[in-house]
Order: sequence, then structure tokens, then C-alpha cells
Amino acid sequence: MIRIVLVDDQQLFRGGVRIALDAQTDMEVVGEASNGREGLQVIGETRPDIVLLDMRMPVMDGVETVQALFGPNGPATPPRVIVLTTFALDAAAATAIRNGASGFLLKDSTPAFLTAAIRAVHAGSAVLAPDELGQLFSADVSAAPTPAAVPAPLEFQSLTTRERAIFTLAARGLSNSEIAAHEYVSESTVKSHISSVLGKLSLRDRVQLVVYAHDNQLL
Repeated sequence: MIRIVLVDDQQLFRGGVRIALDAQTDMEVVGEASNGREGLQVIGETRPDIVLLDMRMPVMDGVETVQALFGPNGPATPPRVIVLTTFALDAAAATAIRNGASGFLLKDSTPAFLTAAIRAVHAGSAVLAPDELGQLFSADVSAAPTPAAVPAPLEFQSLTTRERAIFTLAARGLSNSEIAAHEYVSESTVKSHISSVLGKLSLRDRVQLVVYAHDNQLL
């Protein structure tokens, strides 16, 4: 079962999402909270796999909650976080992704899309296309300006030629099967290389891989 916590200040919205998720045979909502402070407590008590997190809440908003979860005082193994926003190209969502969230969804997404996204994130995939991510970052007012040119980080230089090629294709949004066809290797080989790349770069998932590529101008 995929264990889920809902953090949103709208009780009616939480209730509707809970009904949709609890109807799935592989999902279970194990807790709810109306703001980030309550959410951190519920997350600590229930240890979910996935957190659906609203960005705009009283007491503690979504960005602050993500920073607490993925900061130095957060849990050793934080859950994967899917940010929920009312507006596309939300700067707050971009900031949350930079700080560790695994992607974002609009709050008017269909139940089918929401459940598919939860399964994808639980499996380690992204729920945000790289071009959307680039647009998000262009509106992220909290991010520092990016220099005109930066050298590749040392950890990136440690990647093999094959790993760099797969990194680039993954950062551009290609699926494992598309990368396999492009590189003339098996999907299992691609998965192995992706895992190696994430490990060497200290990244949690493909969303962070895209963030890393964007921040270091590697595309």
C-alpha cells in the first residue's frame, strides 16, 4: 500500500481527495492536516510514503514545510512530496521543488491523473516535464540569478561518458524506453545507469536530476 498524508487548509478539498485515494486498492490515506505545522507532526507520527502538500496555508505554508522536511533537522528518510497548486507556473512550487519536492500538480487535476502521478512518484519518477520546470524556474523569484556560464560540478565530471549521455536524455524528459532506444541498450541497463547517476550526484529522483541540470546549465 502507498501510504499518503494530505496537507491542505480546505477540509472539503481534503475530503474529496481522500475519497478518491481510498477507493484505490493500492493506496491508503493515513493522515490529514490543515497547515504545515500540523502536517509535520502527522508526517512524523504516520511516516507516509507520499505527502500531497498545498502551497498556500496559514501558520506554515508549503515552502516552509518542504524546507523543514528536507532540511538538516528533517527526518532521515523524508517522504516524497507532491506540491498542489491552484495556478500553473507557480514560483512557490518551483521553490518547493528546488528544496526537495518531487513535482507539482494543479488542484483541478482529475482523480485518474492524481492517482497516476502518485504511483509514478512512489516509483521514483517525475510528475513534471522539463520544459514546464524551466518555465517555473524562470518565475522563481527566490532563486539566485544564474551566471552566464558555469563549469560542470566535480561530481558531474565523475560520471562516465555513458552516464553523462543518459543524464542528458533523462533531463530532457525521455522515458527509460526512449533512452534505451536512443542509446541502443536495454531498459534494465538504463535503470542501472540512472540509479548510478542519482547516487553519484546525491539526487533523490528524476525531478531533482532536471533541477540539477537546469541549475548547472548542463543541457
